[in-house]
Amino acid sequence: MTSQKGAKIQPVRGTQDILPDKTPSFRHIENKALEIAERYGFQEISTPLIEFTEVFTRTLGDTSDIVTKEMYTFNDLSGETITLRPEGTAGVARAFLSNGLAQNLPLKVFYSGPMFRYERPQKGRRRQFKQVGIELIGIEGSQADIEVISLGNHFLRELGLEDSFTIELNSLGDPDSRSDYKKALLEYLSAHKKNLSPNSIKRLEKNPLRILDSKDKEDQKITADAPLISNSLNDKSKKFFEEIRNGLEKLNISYVINERLVRGLDYYNHTAFEFVSQSLGAQGALLAGGRYDGLIKQMGGPDTPGIGWAAGIERLEMLLEDFPKKRRPISIIPGDSSLNEKASIISNDLRQLGYTIDFAYSGNMKKRLKNSNKVNACACIILDKEAVKDGNCIVRDMDRGEQILIDSNNLSYHLKKYK
Repeated sequence: MTSQKGAKIQPVRGTQDILPDKTPSFRHIENKALEIAERYGFQEISTPLIEFTEVFTRTLGDTSDIVTKEMYTFNDLSGETITLRPEGTAGVARAFLSNGLAQNLPLKVFYSGPMFRYERPQKGRRRQFKQVGIELIGIEGSQADIEVISLGNHFLRELGLEDSFTIELNSLGDPDSRSDYKKALLEYLSAHKKNLSPNSIKRLEKNPLRILDSKDKEDQKITADAPLISNSLNDKSKKFFEEIRNGLEKLNISYVINERLVRGLDYYNHTAFEFVSQSLGAQGALLAGGRYDGLIKQMGGPDTPGIGWAAGIERLEMLLEDFPKKRRPISIIPGDSSLNEKASIISNDLRQLGYTIDFAYSGNMKKRLKNSNKVNACACIILDKEAVKDGNCIVRDMDRGEQILIDSNNLSYHLKKYK
């Protein structure tokens, strides 16, 4: 909002109004995600938009870009430090601990809703954005990884996007393998320290894996020849990854190995995956996830394995070509104000029976018919004084331009074809 007198009030930079012409596609994506998740035994959970900031600093790490640059954090009136949630997993893990859900394992939950990150707005990336996601908590075996990836694949295919993405897969290994890899990576990067960006130098000792995600061009030149994590995997980790690959292949789910796909935080292990589109440029990740067996323990809870994914609704919506359109209404038009009460009663009765009724409030007949076209009505119920006096009304088919006189008592039966 600007202080200039008379200037138009604008939305906050990086946010958007989702207008009625777009809401059906957004709702379709959310509904489809929930429908598919329920087929896999997941139940919906809803966590608050705000959390104590510690929920994210303890889980995302104090060297992550999200924590250092992107979180919307403020003090509330009681002086508590509060953050608008930047992602969904930490809130679900907090809910798991707050509500004593360790007795309910395995816990399989689905969530949807807005997330908030302060970053430069660009195609497919906004400061307020919507996500759907799932978390499967409490299963150590590779079958959980197979099921979670399969669910993501099923969901995107149900949206009609089967030709729009590639599944990229990698193994981060168990904690021992990961530790060995960090040592090898640290040794390599330390030899190139003088050429690293200032931000990567800060990460070198604390979190060298984060450097692999750097967008700095000099960093990328250095990391292009960095050791691969596959060279550090022990037999246990290789076996786990092989089980996942075999399981996906048995389900005819295609994937490619991306050995540069990592997760920087220590609680991530074994599986990392992304569903990537080539149609959205740099913001091509449609759905991403991984296994986070150390997360709940890091938050102060019992040692509990977990795996999940999240998908950005805005990015999916940009690729969506076909989705169920909203139901076309039936418009009801009283001939004059004396028939408003009659029109209101008919509207209420039909809505109770499941019809979508749009009430044409004002204007002459020509204007009201024009408005019926504007709302894309499939039919109009016209209450003419003479017709109403005889217990009838006029039904006009808006596509054919034909109209017939109908006994008001048989109105619902006649309108069935428009339902």
